[in-house]
Amino acid sequence: MIKRINSLILVNQQQAYSSDEVQDLISVHKDYPHILMEREAAQALALIMEQIDGWRYIVPVSGWRFLKEQQIIYEESLRDNGSKFTEQFVALPGHSEHQTGLAIDLGLRQQEIDFIRPAFPYEGICQCFRELAPAFGFIERYPAGREAITGIAHEPWRFRYTGTPHAEYMTRWNLTLEEYLA
Repeated sequence: MIKRINSLILVNQQQAYSSDEVQDLISVHKDYPHILMEREAAQALALIMEQIDGWRYIVPVSGWRFLKEQQIIYEESLRDNGSKFTEQFVALPGHSEHQTGLAIDLGLRQQEIDFIRPAFPYEGICQCFRELAPAFGFIERYPAGREAITGIAHEPWRFRYTGTPHAEYMTRWNLTLEEYLA
């Protein structure tokens, strides 16, 4: 039997992800077999996308990651973008929500997609997804103006599965995961 992980686990710059357990991971979509999420989160994501026909316009950019993969991303960003950029947009290895299987980076389908900062505007299909997300257990993880609380720059493409009613409550009261858990 696979143990379900706590969807309210906090992983950030101060709080490392210390579990070595393999989550119940599944592909988020048949066209993206390499992008995985924890089963319940992936199923909730599929329900939103089905409701808005989202897979035609939105692509999954990054889901679950191994610790080593996060290390490589971090080191490549340091090399290519410098420390200031990397500290704003790339979590330290061991401190990435992607390791939980509960985080997903989404991007608007385009010719070229930036892996670190995919386009996910506050209009059209992306905004439609954003508005439905809380009812399916997702929050926009790094909202604008909350950088001092989350320690990460505004990331309109990052969504985190917390489950319901938690996501609905956090969205209604404009709370970050850090504030909600405090």
